[in-house]
Amino acid sequence: MAKSANQKLKLLYITKLLMTSSDENHPVGINRIIEELAANGISAERKSIYDDMESLRVFGFDVNRIGGKNGGYYIGERDFELPELKLLVDSVQSSKFITEEKTYKLIKKIENLASIYDGQLLQRQVYVKNRVKSMNESIYYAVDAVSDAVAQNKKIRYKYFEYTVSKERRFRHNGAVYFVSPFALIWDDENYYMLAWDSVDRKMKHYRVDKMYGVEVTDEDREGNEEFESFDMSAYTKTVFGMFGGEEVRVRLRFANHLAGVVIDRFGKDTMLIPDGDEHFIINVAVVPSTHFLAWVFGFGTEAEILSPEAVKAEMKNQLRQLTDMYR
Repeated sequence: MAKSANQKLKLLYITKLLMTSSDENHPVGINRIIEELAANGISAERKSIYDDMESLRVFGFDVNRIGGKNGGYYIGERDFELPELKLLVDSVQSSKFITEEKTYKLIKKIENLASIYDGQLLQRQVYVKNRVKSMNESIYYAVDAVSDAVAQNKKIRYKYFEYTVSKERRFRHNGAVYFVSPFALIWDDENYYMLAWDSVDRKMKHYRVDKMYGVEVTDEDREGNEEFESFDMSAYTKTVFGMFGGEEVRVRLRFANHLAGVVIDRFGKDTMLIPDGDEHFIINVAVVPSTHFLAWVFGFGTEAEILSPEAVKAEMKNQLRQLTDMYR
């Protein structure tokens, strides 16, 4: 049989067909494979298909065969199993920093990692409409620029903004340009943050990536390398509640015993839980006592109490007083 011009693409077309249109419940028969190849200008005999399947196995594809009238070939084990792809889809659709438009595009790409049949199952679990999503489509360029700067050991420049009541951007510090040394990207509370060294204030700071505008990589080398080497990232994310900045202090807290799991989830298994009577325990942890932290403690009602320092207790009383006055 004469070979067509596309004959060298034969194995690629077979691989694509198996990856997209086969699984254990939907094997692809020899006749269909031959028909698909013919549709792409490639001639093939049954014996050559058998040889191609063996070549794919040798290369590393998990090609399986089911006998019988409705049998055929299918790809068994893949790079991602269906439950893993579901996790990826859930993460993308629940991420607030990913815009709605980009969410659909990413989920479509994730579906392409599965067969068309598993892809349909994934699509049924997509719920994006009416979720809280970022309005800043340029976040992907910001992430890319920050990653490049970290890899190249360079500083970046950008403007930082917040949204007004009318949903318009308002740049902070009258549109001043931020000039920092980026070191890492942090995922916290469904948002993306950049950790960077501020040469002016001489300390590490974090910034919401979706609030960064016009990020550019500069030619100036980063500063703060020594400080970052001694920086404890996991401790930082546990200390800063909701990524609200401020000065770190050590706080003693008392909780009801049944909240032990909540405390461990927040501060980690290494946190010492000191028994205080039969129904409570005390912890001593470093936190940034922002209003977000106070709100976290307040959420437990009378089952959580700030014991010290006095300044943090006073701030909690002040916040509660203001709330009481507002609702009178």
